[in-house]
Amino acid sequence: MKNSLSELKELARLCRGDILKMTSVASSGHPGGSMSSIELYLSVFNRANIDPKNPFDEKRDKTVVSHGHTSPGVYSSLARLGFFAIDDVISGFRHPGSIFEGHVTRGIPGIEWSTGNLGQGLSAGVGFALAAKMKNEDSKVYVFSSDGESPKGQISEARRTAKKENLNNLIVLVDYNDIQISGRARDVLPVNIKEEYKSAGWNVLEIDGHNLIQINEALEIAENNKMGPTVIIASTIIGKGVSFMKNRHEYHGSPLSDDELDKALKELNIENDIEKYRKMRENLDLTKTKVSYPNIKLDVEKGKPRIYPKDKKIDNRSAFGNALADLAKENKNKFPIAALDCDLFPSVKLAAFKEVNPEGYIQIGIQEHNAATIAGALSTSGVLTFFADFGVFGLDEPFNQQRLNDINHTNLKTAITHSGTDVGEDGKTHQEVNYIGLTRSLYNTKLIVPNDPNQTDKVVRYAASTDGNIIITMGRSKLDIILDENGDIFYGENYEFNYGDIDVLRNGEDITIITYGTYTNNAVKTADNLRKENININVIGVPTPLDYDEEKILPFLKDKIIITLEDHNLENGIANELSKTIVKNNVSVKDFINLGYKDYAASGSSKLIQKQNSLDVDSLTKMIKELY
Repeated sequence: MKNSLSELKELARLCRGDILKMTSVASSGHPGGSMSSIELYLSVFNRANIDPKNPFDEKRDKTVVSHGHTSPGVYSSLARLGFFAIDDVISGFRHPGSIFEGHVTRGIPGIEWSTGNLGQGLSAGVGFALAAKMKNEDSKVYVFSSDGESPKGQISEARRTAKKENLNNLIVLVDYNDIQISGRARDVLPVNIKEEYKSAGWNVLEIDGHNLIQINEALEIAENNKMGPTVIIASTIIGKGVSFMKNRHEYHGSPLSDDELDKALKELNIENDIEKYRKMRENLDLTKTKVSYPNIKLDVEKGKPRIYPKDKKIDNRSAFGNALADLAKENKNKFPIAALDCDLFPSVKLAAFKEVNPEGYIQIGIQEHNAATIAGALSTSGVLTFFADFGVFGLDEPFNQQRLNDINHTNLKTAITHSGTDVGEDGKTHQEVNYIGLTRSLYNTKLIVPNDPNQTDKVVRYAASTDGNIIITMGRSKLDIILDENGDIFYGENYEFNYGDIDVLRNGEDITIITYGTYTNNAVKTADNLRKENININVIGVPTPLDYDEEKILPFLKDKIIITLEDHNLENGIANELSKTIVKNNVSVKDFINLGYKDYAASGSSKLIQKQNSLDVDSLTKMIKELY
């Protein structure tokens, strides 16, 4: 330990004053739970292998604060232990120009994961602990949790995964103060935290969460345990240290009045210098201070692309699986490579990957929320990470988890198959027709919808070697290889995928089809049918529908009849994106026809659903002939 227990006791007193001051200066925040957790925070940050002078050392221990609203306690603890200046925290807490946001934020020294949406922290901790195991590092992961969030299902999912993977480097500390916003936690929704962890196979320790001796003895036991993960259930008192705040749920999320603050600081024997911090706050710049997101950079060898022959039909998901297996072979001795799925192993085509890299295959089971968060945390830690799932299960269902991955600037590659209506006969519950709209809602995530297996192969290799979150969307069905106008493979040996490029698949005159993904085949076949009747149309493939080269696409829009063709919800697909391009660039068009889905589709094969909705080749050919 860096500080003695007596020194930590004194720091706890000072931190309680810091917590009350910063929440009063900001006129908002959560002082009560911060005060009940403070001895836990100080003890872990004091003994963990985290150096204030080098807080992002790759082999450091990691901490996750799942109940991120207790940020005042986290910030004050870290500041008092030398990670940053306490004056900056007290004056800047919850100010838009400060890094010290209302909930803990990744990139601040000592903080590994942005949280706030309760229940996700344990999954992130599992991801970090898995990464340490895969890299053979002797490091620990500490997850701070709360009783109030304990009913959430994702925590149960993460508990099971941690036990399955025997994560003896994972330690959870539960602040059991029995208080949440609405009152006593036991009255809001009773949870037997101890028995739930025991039934999941964890080692369980119970302590007084304000007793520094008990806390550090429990941590010593947990850190040296070799038999699976450990939870330390710490009984605490909300508002501990100030008599009138104790066990009062009113102070869960409310700062003190000035009179109350003065009274509380006198109890703590701390100077009331709040006016100094209020003046400092008045002078803070509104310019947002940026933080860095220290993902471990990977030098990925993309390997030689596969070229699928023109006489072979293959599904994009199989091309994905083959490319991922190639990447595993090429980079196996450089860094760990992980592929996670949720009981869909054969459908998302991970067999070839598992064969060449069995230690990198992680079966999460039917736990999509947990899987998405684990994968996100893994991806920041020097593990090339792919999360493979069906569209509705990999994006729609865990959208909140994917949103936090976006907020955390992870390096996750999400490969979703069975997208659009191309899901076989499973019907509307399995049809992911909103992936463009959902991804549009994320600020730091790219979307790629490859047009055929050859482009898919190159897209997967691009994603692996490109930093940041990338979603690759694929259907289920086998597709024809797209050829150019001369009958050669379009995405052949000389093709290189560049994010934002458009693909001019056919050249024509007055009509342009804009499309992407599975329906690109239909557009190309339609153009080839029409050419036989001397009708030449443009077919433009847009595999990056949220971010395409506008300058290159404009000549195919100006004074043309534009047809958008997509296996997607018409209200938030490429038709919407293209509308913005037309308005922004003041493009005159002859007509703008949008083809896709206005409602949930029926149950049936992709081929029949296309025909039912007049999106098949024969219907498209007939419609365009009528336009002429």
